[in-house]
Amino acid sequence: MRGVRWRGAVSQAGRSLAVWAVSTLTMLVLAGILPDFRLQSADGDSATTIAVTAAVGAGVFGLLSALVWPLLVRLLLLVPALVLGLLVFFLNGSLLLIALRLTPSGQTEAAPETAVIVAAVMSAVASATGGALAVRDDDAYRRRLYRLADRRRRGGPPCATTPGTVFLQLDGVGHDVLSAAVDKGLMPTIATWLGRTPGTGPAPAADLPAGPPGTRPTPLPTHRLTPWHTDWSSQTGASQLGILHGSNHDVPAFRWYEKDSREVMVCNRPTSAAELQRRAVERTGDGGLLTLDGASRGNLFGGGADEQALVLSIATRRGRETRSRAGYFAYFSDPANAVRTALSFAAEVIREIAQSTRARLRKERPRVSRGGLYPFVRAFATVVERDVVVAAVMGDLLAGRTAVYADLVAYDEVAHHSGPLGRDTDQVLGRLDRALALIEKAAEHAPRPYRIVVLSDHGQSPGETFRARYGLTLGDLVRAGSGLPVPRRAERTHSGAEARAAVRAALRRPVEERGAQHRPAGPRSEPIVLASGNLGLISFPDVPHRMTKEEIDARHPALLSTLANHPGIGFLLVRSAEHGGVVLAAHGAETPLDRLDDDPGPLAPFGPGAADAVRRTHTFPHTADIMVNSFHDPADGEVLAFEEQIGSHGGLGGAQSRPFLLSPLALSAPADDGETLTGAEHVHRVLRRWLRESDGPQIPLQPAPEERAA
Repeated sequence: MRGVRWRGAVSQAGRSLAVWAVSTLTMLVLAGILPDFRLQSADGDSATTIAVTAAVGAGVFGLLSALVWPLLVRLLLLVPALVLGLLVFFLNGSLLLIALRLTPSGQTEAAPETAVIVAAVMSAVASATGGALAVRDDDAYRRRLYRLADRRRRGGPPCATTPGTVFLQLDGVGHDVLSAAVDKGLMPTIATWLGRTPGTGPAPAADLPAGPPGTRPTPLPTHRLTPWHTDWSSQTGASQLGILHGSNHDVPAFRWYEKDSREVMVCNRPTSAAELQRRAVERTGDGGLLTLDGASRGNLFGGGADEQALVLSIATRRGRETRSRAGYFAYFSDPANAVRTALSFAAEVIREIAQSTRARLRKERPRVSRGGLYPFVRAFATVVERDVVVAAVMGDLLAGRTAVYADLVAYDEVAHHSGPLGRDTDQVLGRLDRALALIEKAAEHAPRPYRIVVLSDHGQSPGETFRARYGLTLGDLVRAGSGLPVPRRAERTHSGAEARAAVRAALRRPVEERGAQHRPAGPRSEPIVLASGNLGLISFPDVPHRMTKEEIDARHPALLSTLANHPGIGFLLVRSAEHGGVVLAAHGAETPLDRLDDDPGPLAPFGPGAADAVRRTHTFPHTADIMVNSFHDPADGEVLAFEEQIGSHGGLGGAQSRPFLLSPLALSAPADDGETLTGAEHVHRVLRRWLRESDGPQIPLQPAPEERAA
């Protein structure tokens, strides 16, 4: 054993010397290339003295990076993530300037901006050299991984030998989008798991004979692909809350108005996320899917995990914000990570500007604005968030966590502005597949076996925006139908004129024109109109209860007919004093909820399950006075978003309601033959079952109240 340790120490010393030598050479090369970076020595400018100066400078810089860098990053945990990434980039250059001042001569010169470049290149080269040498030495590579694992597990329970489970959520990737990407060869990792040769289409039947000699064999499948159907609210807040906590009751949309508290709830707002998680835990009586030895990474909700990083619902709890940002420390504590991510961030910003410019020059339709800060928002989602979350998951695997749930949001962000299908999203899918491959590789070195489950929370449906097609927003239409002043641009549209004509006919009196004298409305007398993709919510805040159809007609006689008869609207859901709840559509169609099974009426184009989804939402305490779902064309799957998105989700219609579940064959089938996996709460029960099959201790033996009721 002593000999093994001695050989390991010698090997480590050799690698350190090699990294030092490469760093010295890199500094010399950069000094010869960059005009504002000069290596000088007090003994002259001979090649030997300059080389010695470079060696000393590289050595001091390496020591500062190893000793001082982690402390600096830990002190910066409260800095916003994007700022932290950029700040780390420049702090690295400051360390280099300090290192140059500490050389014996002290005469080496470098401009501050040049120091940033030199430090970035040297950090990247040193990290790449050390990693390459460790990988070539299998024993050293294994020891490096185990050291990382020991660091991760420090203070935690001992690692079990039963299989762990990692759940990777590809946000917004629909079942059909994933299948098409696999068939086109964009996602070779998933293709291999499904037993397909990348780019060759669906796998052959299991009983077919092997191909002729010399042909590439079809890999044996290790996973199965299963579609599932979302609730009416097809968005991350509702789906992830149901998946992680077992209940998404009373989450009617991504954003909605609650009359009792007079607040607008938004799923990606920290205070709202924390409140929704509290309600779910209170309703189920269970902490969540990850209650013991679990890790939650990059999610809206924690799932009861002890280890949480980049989780929105804990950001408002005292003492938790630093803990939530600890994932950034784990990643940026290596300056090479900061360099790589910063360069990728810049490349992604340039890529987005080029892609949006190309779409504008080609006059592609549909199209939305992609200027302002959006290129930076996209780069954060597709680069920074991805890199940090993937690194955190790999660390969890090396630490032997029992269950890990992580969300990768890159596709969803890009698809909103570029559309669900096309070159832009194809590139994102390819990079997500490479992230899966990295995680799979890390699992091979984990101290316990792992089962990798990949799933999505919803899909995305294509289509132009409601405003682009009709020239006015849903809010404009509601105001026109209510007899309220509307912007001039909305007045001039055909829809706006029709709405105002309907109001005149209903009220049998002129409607006040824009700019005319009228009594100012009270602070809460006007309707609140909110949008969640192609789902709209209309609430009357001065009425404390959910209004009935009869009450709305008495208050605004033309509003419901204006909305129901608009060609961009598919159907409305309102409460009814006579029927309990009714679905309204064009030409006076009115279908009570209890008759939808026999006569789906306007819900027919939205497919099976739409009636159940609408009936369930009707029971929520905070369902809006008027729920509005946009038009849907079953032929091409298009919907009309009430937000400025050409790839949208949040309501019913098209691919947005059909995400996927990719699970190992070693686990039981997610659903029986002929059974449809419907709703996020159903998915939660499936994941619970799988964790029990792996003998995971984090799921109580007694099912939660929601599960018993099912």
